[in-house]
Amino acid sequence: MDMSLPSPPAVSALRESFGDRKPPDITRKITACVACRKQKVSNVICEKAKRHTLLEEDVTWKGAMINKIRRLEQAIAQIATKVDIPELQSHPEEDPEPMSPPVNLANAEPSTLSPESQHQAQPQSIQSKNDRELPRAWEVVMDPRGGPASIPASCVSDGLRGVLPNSLSTSRQPDLISTGLITLRQALTLFEEYHLRLDHFLYRILGDHISLDSVRVASPLLTAAVCTVGALHSQSLGHLFEVCYAEFKRFVSAQMFSRTPNEDDIRGLCVGAFWLHELSWALIGSAVRMASDINLHSGIYKALKGDREGYLQARLYYLVYVCDHHFSIAYGRPPMSREGFIIKSASRILETEHATEDDARLISQVQEWSVLGQVFDTFGVDVETAILPETIPQLRRYSIALDTWLADWNDSFRESRNVGNYPQKGVGFHFHFAKLYLCSHAFRGVPAIENATQSLTPELEDIANAGVLSAMSILRVIVSDAEFRSFMNGLPLYFDTMLAFAVIFLLKVATKYATVIRIDTNQILTLVNQTVTALRDITQFMHRQHLLVIIAEGLERLLAKCQFPHSTNQDTMGHAPSAVRLVVTL
Repeated sequence: MDMSLPSPPAVSALRESFGDRKPPDITRKITACVACRKQKVSNVICEKAKRHTLLEEDVTWKGAMINKIRRLEQAIAQIATKVDIPELQSHPEEDPEPMSPPVNLANAEPSTLSPESQHQAQPQSIQSKNDRELPRAWEVVMDPRGGPASIPASCVSDGLRGVLPNSLSTSRQPDLISTGLITLRQALTLFEEYHLRLDHFLYRILGDHISLDSVRVASPLLTAAVCTVGALHSQSLGHLFEVCYAEFKRFVSAQMFSRTPNEDDIRGLCVGAFWLHELSWALIGSAVRMASDINLHSGIYKALKGDREGYLQARLYYLVYVCDHHFSIAYGRPPMSREGFIIKSASRILETEHATEDDARLISQVQEWSVLGQVFDTFGVDVETAILPETIPQLRRYSIALDTWLADWNDSFRESRNVGNYPQKGVGFHFHFAKLYLCSHAFRGVPAIENATQSLTPELEDIANAGVLSAMSILRVIVSDAEFRSFMNGLPLYFDTMLAFAVIFLLKVATKYATVIRIDTNQILTLVNQTVTALRDITQFMHRQHLLVIIAEGLERLLAKCQFPHSTNQDTMGHAPSAVRLVVTL
């Protein structure tokens, strides 16, 4: 007597599709389906029987879950009716979506099946349902508000952006605090370290976010960036840097292929790029891509009409632009962000009602880097080839442009309660960095002559001397300005990189090019020694992963290999000591 329960209709239909109305009964005695049994295949479980069993279990589970969900909905509807909550009352016309359980295919050997056969093995109802559930990534659209003169690719839209809202800003997403990597108290301390000090060196990347809670709601990636950079500059919580850093990298990796880029994730990428030297180039590359993807460069049009959202978008684009140029031009890479209308109109945003002094500082940087971008495009990166004589007038014009920039901005900024006199002093520092980069072109293609007297042409010598003066001005600030030294544990990576360049530039000039231009070798070497001593003091209590710590230690090791003479009888055209000349070959 057959005591088994009758099979559900869906299971019976599934068995019928396999040509056998009976279950496969995979046991020690019967190990194959009807087709295999006819061929006397009984030593192994055939693939068809495996699929048969797995799909049958799937259909049975779905049927059971549908019934449970329906009973649950009916119960909720009855409760909602009793307590008068209409939004919880059921709607009979809605068909609940069945849930799919995880299916373990470890023993099903799927590699033996082609994708086509696996797809065909599914019942038609399951196939059609899967097709319905897959959202279309792209679709053709026609905006009725636009005319024929539209952006060409605007007619092919990313359909998922309508399905997945930008950044899910209304819900709290898991972050390094909610997952227990750091405590809320620690996160608040790190946030204050960043928000109250570091963010003001970079013209307030956080924008309207003035609380940790606001940052956490906006973006877990931004939260991790703020905590990581805060830990890098915190004496009390520096031990949290590694865990924050690892979590930040995890969020960045997850964002790499995200279909929903958002502005706060871009802020997080910029925060990381400005201060985390190992990731800076990769981070700003992603930030530029995402900024272009959401058309931040178009915000200027709305901003100039007084729209605040457009103003915020344009402002963020300017931050991306400056960050991109920090880590491209100084490294011999072409910038990824383009000039265009938004850069040419940068000063006009200061005329809008939303503009602040921080915006003016930001726009001053945009203008400076626009000049340096032109320098890069004109002279390229071939440092072994002398610049052509016909390009010297252009080089002088760039030098005049930088002088004009300094005159325009040098006295424009007041003391800040967050970063002291940095807004005003930073203008001079940036000017000397830019002038050093520009004037170093005068040494391109010039051979080092140590045992003979040779000089540059008068025009190039003037430019070269201007570069030497700017490099020495940078070092003098580090040596003599205590307030500026206090900024160094907080300034972005560009300052550390250019400070190292200024030291090495002067060492090379003083040791291998002392006969090329008129310089005081002893004065330069003394200033270099004083700078290295100052850097030792500055970095004494800084985090060991800070780039300036690495630079200070490297320069100190470099100088330790050189023995400087105490004699001061050298004339300004004399040769550098032979022991000092070793520095450029180390």
